[in-house]
Amino acid sequence: MTDRRGRFEAQVMPHLDAAYRFARWLTRSGEDADDLVQEAFLRAFRAFDGLRGSDAKAWLFSIVRNCHVTAMREQQRRSFVRLSEEGEETQRAPGAPPATATDPQSATLEHEAQCTLEGLIGSLAPEHREVLVLREMEEMSYREIAAVTRVPIGTVMSRLARARAALKAQWHQRVQGEPRAVR
Repeated sequence: MTDRRGRFEAQVMPHLDAAYRFARWLTRSGEDADDLVQEAFLRAFRAFDGLRGSDAKAWLFSIVRNCHVTAMREQQRRSFVRLSEEGEETQRAPGAPPATATDPQSATLEHEAQCTLEGLIGSLAPEHREVLVLREMEEMSYREIAAVTRVPIGTVMSRLARARAALKAQWHQRVQGEPRAVR
């Protein structure tokens, strides 16, 4: 094994699962996330010598995000409209904790709430969904999110605040049937 490959495996490969979860949220598709992560890891390996500093996770997430943006641009150029598959079994949200309910009724309610939350997060604007997933599910700092998204920290903070407010308003509207103003 080459020294370069060993360093890559030691620094970047531990973030494979987190990169997949992020890709899954970006693409909203397991198959597309697989493709996105494969392309991102290929690019990461090719550009590994360009990694500066010790934050391989933020560097890798930037590559995943850039691969996603590139794929979306190509998709728009081709004017390809992707239809969601009907009848696809809904699973718990990527990165979500496993069910904790012990009885069937509680498990069902927990599953319904998780599916609702996943749908609401998926309906957020891409720039809001992106920062919310990176912060809440990947537990990245504002600085790391800013590096991944290539926007100032203040923009990360405002997008995150807007994402949380929109999610809260949508949650109250859907779950409790009471509309709430987004602040």
